[in-house]
Amino acid sequence: MRRIIFLLIALDLCGIHGINAQNLPPIQLDRPDQTECPFITPVHYIQMENGVNLENINKESRSFVYPTSLIKYGINEKFELRFIAEYITLQNAGKNQSGLTPVTVGFKTALMEEKGILPKTSFIGHITTSKAGSKDFQTPYLAPSFRFTMQHTVSKKMVLAYNLGAEWNGIDPDENYIYTLTTGFSLTERLGCYTELYGFIRPYMNPDHRCDGGFTYLVNHNFMMDISGGFGLTENAPQNYISLGLSYRFKVGK
Repeated sequence: MRRIIFLLIALDLCGIHGINAQNLPPIQLDRPDQTECPFITPVHYIQMENGVNLENINKESRSFVYPTSLIKYGINEKFELRFIAEYITLQNAGKNQSGLTPVTVGFKTALMEEKGILPKTSFIGHITTSKAGSKDFQTPYLAPSFRFTMQHTVSKKMVLAYNLGAEWNGIDPDENYIYTLTTGFSLTERLGCYTELYGFIRPYMNPDHRCDGGFTYLVNHNFMMDISGGFGLTENAPQNYISLGLSYRFKVGK
């Protein structure tokens, strides 16, 4: 699998997909921030957004995800299919637990284009399986989630984006409400950065607020790298995290 991924990257960097890419805008990602973007993967393109993530939950616990992979396929101009898989190691009080978390499948559909004060808007729906993962990470129930993802163009070099939604963890019936707010900046034609505030609100518990920021580098129209990090703002939030990512897209079929 790793050889196939590296081969696809090499082909992309060598410009084999360059003719098709010239007619497309640069690749748009749902990472590295927590705010999902409203853009749809181009028709007949597969887009792979991969990363590794180290999170210090508290003094005794941490998690290492290697990798997290979001795979998207453009069905038409308004609809994409999505598949998420993560391999994780949890460290708690000196004990390690590793495995594949239950896989997630879903879709994104475009709802509205930006017009005046109205933002570009899409809807994302996911369902996380309960048993399609390593035994230690299986859950009793399926876990749905959804988001409305919105974006305003503030200027040629700045965008404002935000998400609102909810998710379930598959362990208990309580929902987590999600909010994100991010500001993205174009520093050069290839280099971008962002700052973000996001969090989770769960019934009968104190809100979990966090912030993060990072940089992206556009290697070419189809290939982007990123680095990001963040920290918790409330006592019940993880202490901090750092993440590295590599994303690319390629055309399949007609």
